[in-house]
Amino acid sequence: MFRLSSLCPFCEATSLSKSISSSWHTRGAATLQQRRPSRMVLSERVARGPPKTTENGKTAKKPKSRNSPWAGTNLTEPPRERYGTKRMVSPAEQKRANRHAKEAKGTKQKDPMKALKMQRALASVSYEKRAKVKQELLDRNTFEEFDLLPSIKESACLQALGGLVGVSPTPIQRLTIPALLGMETGRRRSRRRSAEDATKKEEMQQFLLAAETGSGKTLAYVLPIVDAIKRAEKVEAEQERISKAQKEKEKANDALSSVFELEAPKVEQSNPAMGRPRAIILVPTSELVVQVGTVIKSLAHTVKFRSAMISASFTSTVIRNRLFSPNGIDIVVSTPHLLNSIAETDPNILSRVSHLVIDEADSLLDRSFSPITSSIVDRATPSLEQLIMCSATIPRSLDSYLQKRYPDTRRLVTPNLHAIPRRVQLSVVDVDKVPYQGNRDLACAQTIWDIGKEVSDAGEEREKKIVVFVNEREKTIELAEYLRNKGIEATALSRDSDERKQAEVLAAFTGAAIPAPKPKPDEQPRRRSKEPTSKRTLPNIHVLVMTDLGSRGIDTLLVKHVILYDVPHTSIDFIHRLGRVGRMGRRGRGVVLVGKNDRKDVVREVREGMFKGQALI
Repeated sequence: MFRLSSLCPFCEATSLSKSISSSWHTRGAATLQQRRPSRMVLSERVARGPPKTTENGKTAKKPKSRNSPWAGTNLTEPPRERYGTKRMVSPAEQKRANRHAKEAKGTKQKDPMKALKMQRALASVSYEKRAKVKQELLDRNTFEEFDLLPSIKESACLQALGGLVGVSPTPIQRLTIPALLGMETGRRRSRRRSAEDATKKEEMQQFLLAAETGSGKTLAYVLPIVDAIKRAEKVEAEQERISKAQKEKEKANDALSSVFELEAPKVEQSNPAMGRPRAIILVPTSELVVQVGTVIKSLAHTVKFRSAMISASFTSTVIRNRLFSPNGIDIVVSTPHLLNSIAETDPNILSRVSHLVIDEADSLLDRSFSPITSSIVDRATPSLEQLIMCSATIPRSLDSYLQKRYPDTRRLVTPNLHAIPRRVQLSVVDVDKVPYQGNRDLACAQTIWDIGKEVSDAGEEREKKIVVFVNEREKTIELAEYLRNKGIEATALSRDSDERKQAEVLAAFTGAAIPAPKPKPDEQPRRRSKEPTSKRTLPNIHVLVMTDLGSRGIDTLLVKHVILYDVPHTSIDFIHRLGRVGRMGRRGRGVVLVGKNDRKDVVREVREGMFKGQALI
C-alpha cells in the first residue's frame, strides 16, 4: 500500500530544493578543507618566529642586536646596504626608515644654489681643476722666479707695489706671467731672441685671465707686455746696427763712383713708432683708463718706455699730442669706441700692434661692445702675437663666444673664481621690520650711522669711505639728498654726472692723485655740495651713492664698507659690488637691504656660499 504524504506538492518541492542547496554547500566546504599550502612557500611571519617566554611565563624582550651567525636565516627579504657595507636591519629600524621615507615622499631634494642658477648663469669650473691649480701655485713664491728683465723686476717692487719688500705674487700673477712669457714647466726660455727668429711670424696666442676682484690682474699682464716691448727694442736695435754697417760698407766700396754723382738732399724721416703703438689695452670706462694708465706710467720711471692714456674725458688736442708724439708710442690705454673712431681715419695705428688686451672682457664682448671690439681685433690680427682677455667673471655668454670664435684660448683660472672671499662679511637688514616699516632710505641712513658710531667708538680719526650701490640712476641723486638731510656727507655719481666730478670723486675713494683740469677763464667756479640740513652730523664719514659705474675694475682700496641699497639682479653684480671691499687681502664688510619684494632666497644662498667659500654658480 502506498503511503500518502502529509505535505502538499508545493511544500514538498520547496523542501527538496533546500536539501539540494545544503548538499552543495557541504560539498564546497569539504573541497576547501582539502586544499593545503605548498611546502615550498614560507609564511609571512616566519622572520619573527614564535614569541619567546621566560620562566615566569611572560614574553621575553627582543634582543637589541641581531648580529649573530643565524641572524640571516628565514628572512623573506635580503639585508639592506647602508654606507657601503652590508649589515642587518632590525624591524624597528626598518619601520623607522619606512616612516621617514613616507614623510619625505613628495618633497624634492634641496638643490644647492637653485635661486642663483635661475639667474644669469656663470660658466662652471670644476673643483678638480681648481685643486690642480692650487697645487701648481705652490711652486712660485717670488717675482725673482719669473723670466723678466732685471729692470722690470725692480720696477714692479719699487713703483707698482709701493716699495714693499718681500712681496709674493698673487695667484693670478703666478699663473699668468710664466704663460705670457712662454716659460715651460721647470725650464726658462732663452734670454735673447735672434734676428732670424724675430722675423718669423708666429701664430697668435690667445689667453683668458680669470680671477677674483682685487687680485692684481692688471700687473699680471702689464709686466710680460713691457718685457716683450723691451726685448723687441733690443732686437730692432741690433738689426738697425747691422743694416747701418752694411750701408757704410757699400758706400766705402762705391766711393770712387760716387764722386761724379749728385747727392740726394737729406730728408728728415719721421719716427716709425709715431702713432703706431706696440701694445693696446682696451677698457670699458674712462675711469679705468686713468687707473690702468697710472699703473703703467709708474713702471716707466725705471723701465724706459712711452705710454699714453686716451679717453673721451680728454680734449682732441691732448689725444692727438699723446698718440702722435714725435718720440713715438709703445703702449696705449683707451676705450673701444674712441680707438675705433681713430682707426677709421688712420688705419696705421693698428698696423704694429703685437699685444692686445681686452680688460673686463665680460663687458667688452657683450652685445653692446662686441661689434666694435671684434673689429679692432680683426684689424690688428695680421701683426698680433698675443690676444689677452681679462675678467673677474665668466658668464656663459662669454664662454660660448670664446668657444665659437677663439676655440684655442688658453684659460688661466684661479681657484677662487666666482667666489666672494671669506674675509668679506655680509650682513642682512630686513627693511620690513621695526623700526623701518618698509622705509628703505631710513634703513640705509641708520646703517651708515651705526658704522659711524663704531668708527667714533674706536677712536679712529681717519675719514671712512662708504659706497652705496643702487640699481637706478635716478635714485642716486634722491638718496644722496636724503642722506645729507640726515647729517651724512653723501655724493651722487652716475653716468649723468659731470666727467670732472667723476674723476675727482673716484680719486678720493681710490687714493689716486688725479689732478682736476683747470677751469676756463669765463667759467664760473663749481659750487660744493649742499651742507647737511640736519642738526646732527656724522663726522669722518664720506658716502658715495652710485650705480654699477664704479663696480667694475675700480681699485677702491680706501673703502671698507659697501651697502647694497637694492638687491643685485644677478650673481655677477653681487660679485662685482662686493668686490669693492676685501681687495688685495684686506678685510671688508657688506650690508644688503632686503624687503618683501626682493629675492631673499638669492641673498640666503650668497651668504651660504660666502660662509663655505663656494663659487656662486
